[in-house]
Amino acid sequence: MTEIGLFFAFTAGILSFFSPCVFPLLPAYITHLTGGKIENSQVLVDRRTLFTRSSGFIIGFSLIFIVMGASATLLGQVFANYRTIVMQIAGLLIIVFGLQMAGLLNIKFLMMEKRIHSDKKTTGIFSSVFLGMAFASGWSPCVGLALSSILLLASSSDTLYQGMYLLTSYSMGMAVPFLIISFVISYSLKAIKKINKYLSKIAFVNGMIMVGMGFLVLSGQMQKISAWLSAYSLFGI
Repeated sequence: MTEIGLFFAFTAGILSFFSPCVFPLLPAYITHLTGGKIENSQVLVDRRTLFTRSSGFIIGFSLIFIVMGASATLLGQVFANYRTIVMQIAGLLIIVFGLQMAGLLNIKFLMMEKRIHSDKKTTGIFSSVFLGMAFASGWSPCVGLALSSILLLASSSDTLYQGMYLLTSYSMGMAVPFLIISFVISYSLKAIKKINKYLSKIAFVNGMIMVGMGFLVLSGQMQKISAWLSAYSLFGI
C-alpha cells in the first residue's frame, strides 16, 4: 500500500499541522525555539537561527514518529497470520478516529491528552531536536487521532521499511508548512489570524480524509489501488 499510503500520510501531516491544537500555538513555539519575541504583529527573530532551530525541531519529532512507525509495523508482523482481521480492525478504528476528528463523534477518552512542557528556551540545534522529540512524545489529542490512524496503517504494512516510510511522509507533511509559516510570521502574524478562521473546516476535511482511508483499508481496496499504481509505474499500463 506504499503509494496511496504515502499520499494519505503526507496529507494527514499537512492537515495535522493546521489542527486547532497546534497551529494557533505556532508563534509561541517559534519564540520558545529561537528566543525571539512578538512585537508589532510579527515574531522578531534572526531568520538563520529560525531555520536551524526549526530544522532541529523537525528532526526531533520526525525521529519519534519514524520509531513509532517501525514499532507499529513490527507489532503488526507478529499477527501476520491474522493480517485480514488486523486490517479490518485498523480500518474500523481509522473511521472512528476520522469521525471524531470531523466533529461527528464526541468520544471523550479519545480527547485525553498528555503534553510535555519545558520552560527552558532552546539554546542550539541539539536542544531544538530534544524539544521536537518531547513535542512528538506529548502529542495533543486532535493530532493524535491522525497520527494513530497512520500508525494503524503502518501496522498493516508488509515490511518494516514501509511503516517507516509512512511516518517519514507524515513528518514531512508537517515539516513543510511548519517551515513556510514560521518564516511568514517572522514578517507578519496576519497569516495566523486569517487561517485561524478556517481551522474547524480544516479539521472536518482532515477527518473525512481519514474516514475515506479507513473504508479503503477496511474493504481491502487500499492494496488493490496500490497494486494498480505499482503496475502502472512499472509497465505503463
